[in-house]
Amino acid sequence: MKPFIVVADGFDKNLFEDLKNTNEFDVHPSSKITQEELKELLPKINGLVIRSATTITKEYLDLAPNLKYVIRAGAGTDNIDKASCQEVGVRVSNTPGANNNSAAEHAVALMMTVLRKTAWAHSTMKSGGWDKSKFTGNELANKKVGILGFGQIGQIVAKRIGGFDPEVQFFDPFQEGSDLSYVSKCDDLKKLFSESDIITIHTPLMDATRGLVNKELLSLMKPNAILINAARGGIVNEDDLYEVLNAGKIRGAGFDVYATEPLEEDSKLRSLDNLVMTPHLGASTEEAQFRVGEMAVHQLKEFFINENLLNEVRV
Repeated sequence: MKPFIVVADGFDKNLFEDLKNTNEFDVHPSSKITQEELKELLPKINGLVIRSATTITKEYLDLAPNLKYVIRAGAGTDNIDKASCQEVGVRVSNTPGANNNSAAEHAVALMMTVLRKTAWAHSTMKSGGWDKSKFTGNELANKKVGILGFGQIGQIVAKRIGGFDPEVQFFDPFQEGSDLSYVSKCDDLKKLFSESDIITIHTPLMDATRGLVNKELLSLMKPNAILINAARGGIVNEDDLYEVLNAGKIRGAGFDVYATEPLEEDSKLRSLDNLVMTPHLGASTEEAQFRVGEMAVHQLKEFFINENLLNEVRV
């Protein structure tokens, strides 16, 4: 019997058609399904490909006795209960690196949007206004940019903003330095926050980083500084963020990720005038989705046909 594969949260259209047409798998005909539909399918699923919309919990695993393999089409796997997967023998992989450039560029886009106030200006223009005097912004040129987490995405951000002639510092206990002349390492996180004009977050969500950016660090930021998070929700304490932004203690922020996703309709973050928000678009480019899908299809074939597990993620 062919392995039954379900793609739950969307996929590159052409790659999905190729996957459905392969003789090796029985593929569910839709590449995007509701959580209710997924629960109904779980008892039959052998391989499951998800993005950020689906969370693999113990409850889901209990409904999926035939599940052998879960692929997170992306890098972060904090939406997968990996300990429970290991207990029942379900293997987990991600697609590392496939959306790094997309995520880095989105962080830069948020940075520029907050600095130049383009989102707010656009809103008033659509409403018939011409409020030029209200939207005096700031340049990125010659600013001091602090990067929290200097893995692959953080390093790409540093390269992408290099043409603006910034001074870049990074904090990352696992990275020693950088080949870029304008980048230096900062060993003191409080110093990074107190000295930087822009802080951009690029660390994974794990026990050591959950709630790491809190009132203490936010209170150290310059009054004209901005905070960017296109990494993972939960790294920034959102109650503390709200207090700082609502009081106008920093200039503004740009966020693509939230502790709870989708963000609640009544979230107080939505009321802030100095916060630019996007709905977790970091990996949402055609190029990134093709690379992610290509890796996922290859991993499915390697696992079920060649018994070869690629890019395994464990607790």
